[in-house]
Amino acid sequence: MQIKNMIKPAFLLALVCGLFPQISMAEEAVIDGADTAWIMTSTALVLFMTLPGLALFYGGLVRSKNVLSILMQCFAIAGVSSILWFVVGYSLAFGEGNAWIGDFSKVMLAGVSRESAVGSIPESLFMMFQMTFAIITPALIIGGFAERIKFSAMLLFSAIWLLAVYVPVTHWVWGGGWLGQMGLYDFAGGTVVHITAGVAALVAAIVIGPRRGFPETAMTPHNMTMTVAGAGMLWVGWFGFNGGSALVAGGDASMAMLVTHISAAAGAMTWLVIEWVRFGKPSALGAATGMVAGLGTITPASGFVGPGGALIIGLLAGGVCFTATMYLKRVLKIDDSLDVFPVHGVGGILGTLLAGVLSATSLGVFSGYGFADGIESMGEQVGVQLTGVVATVTFTAIVTYIILKLVDAVVGLRVTEDEEIEGLDIVLHDERGYDL
Repeated sequence: MQIKNMIKPAFLLALVCGLFPQISMAEEAVIDGADTAWIMTSTALVLFMTLPGLALFYGGLVRSKNVLSILMQCFAIAGVSSILWFVVGYSLAFGEGNAWIGDFSKVMLAGVSRESAVGSIPESLFMMFQMTFAIITPALIIGGFAERIKFSAMLLFSAIWLLAVYVPVTHWVWGGGWLGQMGLYDFAGGTVVHITAGVAALVAAIVIGPRRGFPETAMTPHNMTMTVAGAGMLWVGWFGFNGGSALVAGGDASMAMLVTHISAAAGAMTWLVIEWVRFGKPSALGAATGMVAGLGTITPASGFVGPGGALIIGLLAGGVCFTATMYLKRVLKIDDSLDVFPVHGVGGILGTLLAGVLSATSLGVFSGYGFADGIESMGEQVGVQLTGVVATVTFTAIVTYIILKLVDAVVGLRVTEDEEIEGLDIVLHDERGYDL
């Protein structure tokens, strides 16, 4: 989602008009058909990541008595996030505003017409593409408190969190805010999506507390077929997530897709091999989780590193995120049910920092495509990346904690012990995922 790619078409248009004043503005096509077709495809791919990709991935990981509740939460978040993004979220994220937050100039898409353009694509399409990111980010968080939260609490939390956390951070990084002005490299959401979702999931897991029986009782996934199918959908959808963030069809998008695939493959194989060595057998769950770790870690760097750098990122993602997962559950005994923080949070942090290193042009086969404008050294770029990480982690943790306490005071966060034992499918939705 780089501003420089958005500016190029407008600059070329001005240049052409200046050199050839006889060409009327009416004859100039600002919106490019190829770019528009690619971002339309990418938008569908990113929505596909949540519905059905993430829904199935998460749904298979919980116990059978809670599978429907996870699917329901993903669908509900898609609905409420879409409405909030349309009404006010897009305006606050991408309105001019100031360094910290946008304004209300585009509330209900005021001023956005069929002809309105962002770079070479319609603004309505840019808004829709960004909407799919606003959908999947709060949906990722539900893995931190799966199998024990009230549906009403989940819905209220997700709505408030979207506006209070996701929207401001989006403006900081992509909407002309202070982190973007500093030169932060976050191509497709290392800070905006993965760090915010991962940190929020960790805070929620701590505030709400562990599931009944954790960690003594094994809570194994009930349907790994569903999980692997969902993981495959995430892998495919991520091409739109990262490749679409170029906002044009061309070399930037295709390279982002390539490095995304390489990192995903390296992450999956690294996690698989570690399990094989440590436990004697590789698991489908490990391969799928390692793949997601590789995808999340390459996300912020996908527009700035080459294939060699992507291989390094994927290998590190598999090892670091595996270690973080074991440490969080076995040492700290924090019940982040579906490993959102160690995979997405840690992966987002790692990838954001590595973007500052592997974007350097002096690393041979591991070289990237250079530092941000005005930044001349790796140390300076890494310093900016670290600032972005610290700011995002701190802001997200504090505001998420406040939101959770507010929601707890209003509707209560957690179901009762008896309801948790019975399962959320029946208790909250009066339906069963399986009726055998």
